[in-house]
Amino acid sequence: MLNKLFSGADRALAHCDLYCGVYDPAQAKIEALSCLKTINKYHDSTDEHFRTRCVIVKEERAEEAKHHLMVLWADFFAPAHFEQFPQLHDLFWKACHQCGEVKKSTDAAVAQQLIAYIDEIAAIFWQTDKGKDMGVYPPS
Repeated sequence: MLNKLFSGADRALAHCDLYCGVYDPAQAKIEALSCLKTINKYHDSTDEHFRTRCVIVKEERAEEAKHHLMVLWADFFAPAHFEQFPQLHDLFWKACHQCGEVKKSTDAAVAQQLIAYIDEIAAIFWQTDKGKDMGVYPPS
């Protein structure tokens, strides 16, 4: 009966159905590092089928990095954080935009720039009390 009632409804997606309280820039960084490693594998191969798969995987991982950045930007960071770190909005914009640049490129330097942006965001994340409480992989 419920299936019939909601049969025409759009499916909603969210970071999680519960407020899990688990946030960490490491998720975005893992995806960005995967982009870099995939770009390197692309350049190391002469097999066109393999190279095509590398491009597909790289683009998927870049989109995942963007997703994780957007979750941090919209769900983790609060107005007080943006007041304390006035560069944060611009940094997120650059990082999200860089994900698109990674999707369009096979240049390792483009992926390395994304990683650098994520590292800057991570440094701010770990300075927040909220980050210290919710982060999973603190810097060593």
